[in-house]
Amino acid sequence: MRYIKGILNEQGQSFPIAIVVSYFNQDITHELMQGAVKRLLERGFKKEDITVVEVPGAVEIPLVAQQLAKHKQGKVIIALGAVIRGETTHYDYVCQQVSHGCQQVALQQNIPVIFGVLTTENEAQAWDRLGGNHGHKGMDAADAAITMYSVLQQLVE
Repeated sequence: MRYIKGILNEQGQSFPIAIVVSYFNQDITHELMQGAVKRLLERGFKKEDITVVEVPGAVEIPLVAQQLAKHKQGKVIIALGAVIRGETTHYDYVCQQVSHGCQQVALQQNIPVIFGVLTTENEAQAWDRLGGNHGHKGMDAADAAITMYSVLQQLVE
């Protein structure tokens, strides 16, 4: 039986990785991005292998992720953003569009797109996911990116 499991990183291994981060809810998304970059550097990535692209909002993430994938700007793409429920149904549409868009990019471009977009009821829940009660989702997204790269590398061996 063959069993494939992603490996977080052999120290010193680095490969091109792209982060697309929205600057809507910037205090939160900046912390997400900082956490992802910090984790990548802790895992041995070189700064020159990390590309960060800022976009206005979460809805813009899939298009930029698609262009990064199309032009081979990373082996893995991390999508980061924060969508916080308001008083209208806008939240539901944004969450659906972004998650579906990222999934479509991954499947059509054959590249992992890690969904690190927080979708929370309020700002407090978002902060709980940035080093609070629910860990740090930016760091988790970086770990997921490394693991998915490892899994896909093993599938082609």
